[in-house]
Parts: sequence; structure tokens; C-alpha cells
Amino acid sequence: MTPGKFADPDWTAEGAPRARVSLDRLRTLWFNTGTLCNLQCSHCYIESSPRNDRLGYLNRLEVRRYLEEISALGLDTEEIGFTGGEPFMNPDLPAMLADSLARGYWVLVLTNAMRPMMKCAPELLALRDWYGSRLTLRVSIDHYRPALHEEERGPRTWTPTLKGLKWLADNGFAVAVAGRRRWGDEEDSLRAGFERLFQAEGINIDTSSPTDLVLFPEMDLNVDTPEITTECWDVLGVRPGEMMCASSRMVLKRRGAESPVVASCTLLPYDPAFSLGERLDDSLGDVALNHPHCSRFCVLGGGRCSA
Repeated sequence: MTPGKFADPDWTAEGAPRARVSLDRLRTLWFNTGTLCNLQCSHCYIESSPRNDRLGYLNRLEVRRYLEEISALGLDTEEIGFTGGEPFMNPDLPAMLADSLARGYWVLVLTNAMRPMMKCAPELLALRDWYGSRLTLRVSIDHYRPALHEEERGPRTWTPTLKGLKWLADNGFAVAVAGRRRWGDEEDSLRAGFERLFQAEGINIDTSSPTDLVLFPEMDLNVDTPEITTECWDVLGVRPGEMMCASSRMVLKRRGAESPVVASCTLLPYDPAFSLGERLDDSLGDVALNHPHCSRFCVLGGGRCSA
């Protein structure tokens, strides 16, 4: 990255006013359940692994407090998302899902669908029976070719992930899949490849839908990316309201901290500049796009973690 870039929250390295994004409404509140994961991927967005506990487990009471704050503030929130790490490694996850669903929210869980999820099969089946399609599980399958998926996720990861996805589909869960564009496939080709996979496996996923099959851009801090100025919106034909931070926030708990905090973005859990306070009420202002991920993933890459 060019020296001097992404250093000042108000001005770019060339002296132009930095773009900012206002929160239109808190459509989605994410909870990072902890960075521990059963896998160590080659290019994990937040460096999750079996040893990375920089973000600790949130507990049920902590999540409940934020759900209550949504109601107290009268926020127009529709969706609660759970990410990690691998969320199903958090022992409180089934209870947190139940609490969120009981309040009437749509709930989205990001998972690799492997053993931690399958250990929670009885609880998941009960939630399906009660809430049906209000609960969606989005399974990470990085590429429709097993060898490329395992290049990212590690050896012997394809079969158990596909088995978990098929279990979800066969048992009537609302499912989605998240792939990655890191191998340079054209989007149409990538979607067609996933369609062939799902048809062969009898999995009903609409690969033409950008929410049923999400294809994420890459985030490589070693690759230069332009800073986003206020003029870029018109130049690029992109609206600030299309950015994730216009409609979402994420709750996380750093290792050793007494309380969780609210961050502006699911992709920037470690940078204190993107922590907005302990309460949702503290987090409702605008956000400076002062990180390479803001440029590469969101503005230029069009990446979004939810609809």
C-alpha cells in the first residue's frame, strides 16, 4: 500500500475530502460470536483459526441486551446476523438464535457446516420447526471445484462441508452459499459452475440470486487500492447508501474486555478507529471510509455481507 494512504479520517493522502457514509437505518445487526474456528483458511477475512481468540465468545445475556436496545431505541431493524470464527463453536449460539427469532427478526448464520454445526443438529431442527424460513444458514463453499475450495479451506474440508449443506437442504432449512472470486472466474461462469454442483447434489439454491449465492471479492492489504473521496460517488456511479455501513453494525467482544463494543463493519473487528462505543446509540453516526477494505471490498468490489 502506498505510504500515507488511509492515514487521516477526513482527508486522503492527496488532500481530497474523504468519503463518509451515514447510517440510513440499522437494517442488520451482526454479532461476532468469537474468532475461534475449527479451520484455518488461507485468506480468512478476519484471521479466524483454532488459536485466534482475539475476539472472545459473546454470551446470551450480552446479545439480549442489544436486542433490547434495538426495541428501546425504536430502530427499524429487520435482520440479526451471526458470524465468527465458526459461530457454532460458541456454546450459547442456539440460545442466541432462539432469542433473536422469538423477537420476530430474520436471522442469518454464516457457517462452514462442518462438525460444530452438526453437533447442534437437534437444536437447529427445533428452531426450524418453530420458525421455518426466518432462519437462514449461509454455508461457505469457496469454489465449486473441490480442489480450489480445499486450497483455501485445507485438505479434507470439501466432503464434510458438502455433507452439512445437503443435510440442511434435505431437512428443509433456508440455505444460501457464499463463494469467492479470488481465482479470477467471470461471474457468469462461477454461477454456472455452482449451479451444476447444486443440481448434481439435489440442492435447491437459486444461483442467479445475489443473496442465495453470494460471491465475495478479495481483500489483500498488499495490493494497492485508491482512496475514496467525496467525488468518487459520482465518478463511480455508486451511492453511499449501498455500502454495508449505511445499514449495518457489528457487536464484538475483544479478548480481555469487560464489555462488547459496536463496530461499524463486519470486516474491521481489530481496528479501534472503527469501534463506535459500547451501545447501539453510540454507533448511529457516519463512518469515514478510511481503510483499504472500504475501497477494495465495498466501494469497488461491491461486497455486502447481507442483503
